[in-house]
Amino acid sequence: MFELPSEPVIITCAITGNKTTRQMNPNLPLTPKEQGIAAAEAVEAGASVIHLHVREDDGSESHRLERFEESIYEIKSRVPEAIIEVSTRGAVEDDIDYRGNCLDLRPEMCSLNIGTLNIGDEVFLNHPLDVRKLAARIYEMGVEPELDMFDVGHVESAFTLLKQGVLRAPLRFLFVLGIPGGVSADLRNLMHMISLLPPGTHWTALGIGRFQLTVAVHALMLGGNVRVGLEDTAYYRKGEVAKSNAQLVERIVYLSRELGREVATPDQARKMLGLKPRVPAANQLVSIA
Repeated sequence: MFELPSEPVIITCAITGNKTTRQMNPNLPLTPKEQGIAAAEAVEAGASVIHLHVREDDGSESHRLERFEESIYEIKSRVPEAIIEVSTRGAVEDDIDYRGNCLDLRPEMCSLNIGTLNIGDEVFLNHPLDVRKLAARIYEMGVEPELDMFDVGHVESAFTLLKQGVLRAPLRFLFVLGIPGGVSADLRNLMHMISLLPPGTHWTALGIGRFQLTVAVHALMLGGNVRVGLEDTAYYRKGEVAKSNAQLVERIVYLSRELGREVATPDQARKMLGLKPRVPAANQLVSIA
């Protein structure tokens, strides 16, 4: 008989992303200060992890190390308890060293893409040699990666890389459903990818655009964790732009508790994710100067 899981749910909030624009949603945080405020609101609403891309003031995509430093400072100065997960995804023309520069700030977590795919008219290139190089750098800096899974083959590749020693246990998976060129948001796809995981493997799911809510509900019911935020959708519901990242988090908190799952605090999330205990806030405001 099916029983709803009772484990606390970890909510990740992707506050900005690299593609959402102010034209899509005027409430999108862009500057470091805006990102700090948005992150604080999301954590207060129930998020434990802040997934971080950075932008220039004009909204253009950025991966400047100084920009990451400014945004991390703004977030940590407001919510030192938050787990920050930096993105190692850059623009198409960015080389792997530039994509990994944010690791110099030694965040607790980062994203790691291990497969190439077509996203609309763009090729999201992750050359196998680059993946190995970036993974080595991640572990060298003491950062814990979360693996972005855009298709079923990426899951299989993760276990191959684990056997080869490129990746280290425990693996943490992020299932990305509904992106053009990747696996669709069909529930059967999510269940198939989950079925490939060894028992006890940590996984989170997100749905792109209009699929954000349905994928989140399925993840809650299947015992997984949830990512929401303005990176992945500009809307709260059809025809209604989201007021904030916090609004998207609040909805998942409500649904989770209605389903009998409490929401993990950042420190609970650290334990569940296998991260080190939080260090004093004064030591978290890292500077590369």
